[in-house]
Amino acid sequence: MLVRYSFLCWFLCCGTLQGANAQQPGELEAYRLTDDEALELDGRLDEAFWSKVQAATGFRQQEPLEGQLASEQTSVQIAFDDKNLYLGVRLYDSEPDKIKAFQKRRDAVLDTDDMFAFILDTYNDQRSAFYFEINPHGLMGDGILRTGQGSQINRDWNGIWRAWVTRDDKGWSAEIRIPFMTLNFDPSNSTWGVNFLRTIRRKNEITLWEGFKRNQGIQRPQDAGKLLGLKSINQGIGVEAIPYVISSQTRVRSDPEAPMDPVTRFNAGGELNYNITPNLKAGITVNTDFAEADVDDRQVNLTRFPILLPERRDFFLQGANVFLFAPSSNPNPYFSRRVGLQDGRPIPIQHGGRLIGRIKNTDIGFLQVRTGELGELPGENFTVGRVLQNISAESTIGAMYTRRDTDGDSLPVRETFGADLSLNTSRFFGNRNFQFETFFVGHTPSFFMDSSSLLDRSVRGFRFNFPNQPWNAHVSYREFGVNYDPAVGFVPRVGFRRLQPSLSYNPLLERSPVLRELSWQYYFEYLMLMDWRPATVNHRVRVLGLRFETGDILNFSLLHNYEYLDFTFDILRDGVYLIPEGIYQNRGYSVEFSSAPFRKIGGIATLTEIGFWTGKQLLLEADVFMRPFVGLNMTASYIHSNVSLEQGAFQTHLVRLNSSYDFSPWVSINFNIQYDNVTEQIGTNSRFSWVIDPGNTLFVVHNHNWQRFSDRFTVMETQSILKLAYTLRF
Repeated sequence: MLVRYSFLCWFLCCGTLQGANAQQPGELEAYRLTDDEALELDGRLDEAFWSKVQAATGFRQQEPLEGQLASEQTSVQIAFDDKNLYLGVRLYDSEPDKIKAFQKRRDAVLDTDDMFAFILDTYNDQRSAFYFEINPHGLMGDGILRTGQGSQINRDWNGIWRAWVTRDDKGWSAEIRIPFMTLNFDPSNSTWGVNFLRTIRRKNEITLWEGFKRNQGIQRPQDAGKLLGLKSINQGIGVEAIPYVISSQTRVRSDPEAPMDPVTRFNAGGELNYNITPNLKAGITVNTDFAEADVDDRQVNLTRFPILLPERRDFFLQGANVFLFAPSSNPNPYFSRRVGLQDGRPIPIQHGGRLIGRIKNTDIGFLQVRTGELGELPGENFTVGRVLQNISAESTIGAMYTRRDTDGDSLPVRETFGADLSLNTSRFFGNRNFQFETFFVGHTPSFFMDSSSLLDRSVRGFRFNFPNQPWNAHVSYREFGVNYDPAVGFVPRVGFRRLQPSLSYNPLLERSPVLRELSWQYYFEYLMLMDWRPATVNHRVRVLGLRFETGDILNFSLLHNYEYLDFTFDILRDGVYLIPEGIYQNRGYSVEFSSAPFRKIGGIATLTEIGFWTGKQLLLEADVFMRPFVGLNMTASYIHSNVSLEQGAFQTHLVRLNSSYDFSPWVSINFNIQYDNVTEQIGTNSRFSWVIDPGNTLFVVHNHNWQRFSDRFTVMETQSILKLAYTLRF
């Protein structure tokens, strides 16, 4: 015990001891605008006051030449008044005609484009930050950053802010306005953390103001600079109302010969949020509707376990980073798709409330939702609570509680409780990152007369992480009890003990005109049943990875898999291909190619051939994109599996086609079509969105689904939706 205590004390203190000689971060003074200093937001930085504002310059490369001055320099200035923060950004470019910019849609992935990004650590605690990014077309992306075992950016957070961008013979420039209402902060603290990043895509060059080393970066507020002088700022009254109105028409056919009678619905609802303090926001939602949410990507599941699908509903995405619990170990005591969804089918949410924010050094999150009846499904009450206390310089200790109460007496009230500890330092032996995480989650009986023990209804584990470059390593251990089934969580597999280390080496080749980086990796997974017998053992060796100066990537890997199957497995869930109990040894390989994302035509393709139960599987996964001109993006995805078994052979096909055209960052149209030969269903989703003003959006959505019967496809469901959401702030 003494040894363990001493280790933890050393771990918590090593950042101070080892970092005594660390380089001090840069500082930038924010300029307070006077009443007579007018600001015309057009991206040109031609107002006289900008000449008085201190600039952040001297950006250095993270790649390709770590620590060298950027080949194209950048200047960032920050000003503010009572209600808004303003950034003036000048991005010099000696060849402005070669600037890469394909994307216009908000939150589009910007690995295709030249980009400017920045973070605001408004609490100056080096643990969390608001993340913003723009491109030369004025595209805006944002998110909330949370550090820990690997940084987590909740990119589905949408702040209300605005960017104006212009291009000239010197490069491009931008003016950005962020209302203080959009941010949570401590008004008594005049110093924030801040950092800036720029990519020059044609050179594959990444530059930063601070934290330019490869084991640092924009996602590490620990390595950010300081923004000084933010005094006398406020959020106003702090009231935000988001009403919506919706009209929809749905036609559903119960069988191929049944008529499709239209059902028309008009509805209204919304959210009301209030900033109790600048750090703490309370909100309520009534008659919540998610008709505008993106459809799920269809999956063909040939595994024994369910697949986790991402959350896409805005109410649950806002503040989702607060509810993260040991995310690298995936105990998932809270999974928001368990609320208001049943097998992907929406369940009406009558009302709900949430409280998200910070009290001193403690992050808190609380969620209460009431769902209504739907057919034979009874109404339910869901409660989720999360507390995360900051300790030491970069570490946290937290707790989580969930409760699910189903109407009627068929199920008891089901409660889940958990605790997690994360000890982190970015000063390990001077400037290395080192992290430790441990957790425990348990829950009450899942049904009446459940006699299982808490050990069977719980999970526990730990993880050591060394996320650095060129060496990156980790080792984790976890146990999932045989009866672990959190009522508001998600778990694909239970009843196992799992040891999983990995090690990778990724050196840069600074003098090669062809290659940018080499990589090797060994991944090992040893998963045992609770009686310690091996159940799944995986070896994956990346024998060679090549990242070229062009941005293209080529990886070669060898695979070995051991599986102990203790039940008869029906692969396609149709009784045709049954795999008997036994031990299976599988060997194979994979080849992965990824083209540079800034190309007009390119993609990603992975070919895997490996033993598969009593035979083998050839798996091809491919995504091909085309960008013939700015604003138009088309992607075709194809997943093909060719399986040969002693029991027979079969093939699966999954096709997705997605095309979108963005008229501007504010107006876009998207069309998505999906088909797979297992369900033999075709589904289309068409979405038109118009951001009338930041926070005010009109959606037009149409869904159309066909099912194959015999030799023809029959329309089984159509749905058309018109929704207007408006944001009022006071």
